[in-house]
Amino acid sequence: MPAVPAPDSAEMPPLTSEQWKWRWRILIATYTGYAGYYLTRKVFTICKTLIAEEMNWELSDTAHIWTAFLFAYMLGQFINSFVGRKWGPRVIMLGGLGVSIVCNTVFGFANSFATFLVFMFINGLVQASGWPGCVGGVSRWLREKERGTVMGIWTTNHIVGNLLFKYAGGLLLWHAGWRWAFFGMSALTLAVWWLLYFWQRDKPEDVGLEPIVDASREANRAVQSSEEEHVSLSEYLKVAFSPLILIMGCSYFCVKFLRYALDSWLPAFLNLQGLSVADASYYSTIFDWAGIGGTIVAGYALDKWFRGNWPMLCFTMSVGAILGYIAVMYAGTNPLTIALCFGFVGFMVYGPDSLLTGAAAISVAGGANAVAVAGLVNGIGSIGPVVQEEVIGWLMRGDVNEGIRNTNILALSMSVLLAVMMLAVSWSYRRAHRQGAKREE
Repeated sequence: MPAVPAPDSAEMPPLTSEQWKWRWRILIATYTGYAGYYLTRKVFTICKTLIAEEMNWELSDTAHIWTAFLFAYMLGQFINSFVGRKWGPRVIMLGGLGVSIVCNTVFGFANSFATFLVFMFINGLVQASGWPGCVGGVSRWLREKERGTVMGIWTTNHIVGNLLFKYAGGLLLWHAGWRWAFFGMSALTLAVWWLLYFWQRDKPEDVGLEPIVDASREANRAVQSSEEEHVSLSEYLKVAFSPLILIMGCSYFCVKFLRYALDSWLPAFLNLQGLSVADASYYSTIFDWAGIGGTIVAGYALDKWFRGNWPMLCFTMSVGAILGYIAVMYAGTNPLTIALCFGFVGFMVYGPDSLLTGAAAISVAGGANAVAVAGLVNGIGSIGPVVQEEVIGWLMRGDVNEGIRNTNILALSMSVLLAVMMLAVSWSYRRAHRQGAKREE
């Protein structure tokens, strides 16, 4: 059963050929655009050992640089959620990605710790424009009944971007050195920037077309907020302090804690459990590839089986993540078996990951506010990656086998917390709709 009745978007006229053509441009541009953000986001993570060696740093010094990025990325989500709501997704995407290209070019020339630290902080701030900008960029080009299926495929962009940067960046690093890894990825991202410039528009009206989504028919919005093009700070704060959005953010904290923990630590865990460094890196991508499947299935299930009830779909997949971690803990010591179990976890975790800041971000407050909601939820959630890095690092001191076991227990506990939080989101979602229905009576 759906949480609330879905609006009958079938009453709207079918798309014209121009609307179809422009919608494909938007989907391609934003998909490629967010994948492009990854090309200038994580290059440092694959180069840091060589950078530390050349600069005569301790490897632990690089952690401070990456922490600066993660902290700035979290802060930038809140900033971009407001700026994007005020100026529009196109502005923050072109501005954010453009500045990120500049930062990565600077890294290629950098010769000091201070330069890396300052520009990595700036890069974190502008990288945070990517997800809210892209979600806001597609929000008024997709109708309610198709949003889950289309965005289920569309939200694989960050997984594809993560894989692309590893392969392309690794190739440049191997053949040309770490400086050219930064230069090469900046050049590739510049091509993506031009694609966004020519093909991305915030809404059909910007290119002289009739609206695709009728905002007045999105009566199932849980958060009542202004649909005006530009809003004041007070209007923005009404959205920011909505109880539903705050709980969604807390749920997303659990999701990002789990996702970034595996992204950061899984290769090391597999290496410690018997695989070579190369094989551990290779097998760790099972988590990412399974995540692509989970994201697509979640989008399809949202439209076809759960009929728009994204809170219960997220809850169902969080229960799947619990079962996955139980399997990890009892899978034995074979590294391939463990990697496959983590692949199952990835399938389940990436579903809520895509929904909470994708289709759900659009549905709760309408298309005009999607950029704000996506940024707010992602901002709260982005505390998770910072916390997991420090906590798991602390757990891994001493006996590594004990550290891995305790880390898996922690992740299992976080999966349980995610399930509980999604039940709270479901309750809050229904309550918001009941209150909205009373206001309309």
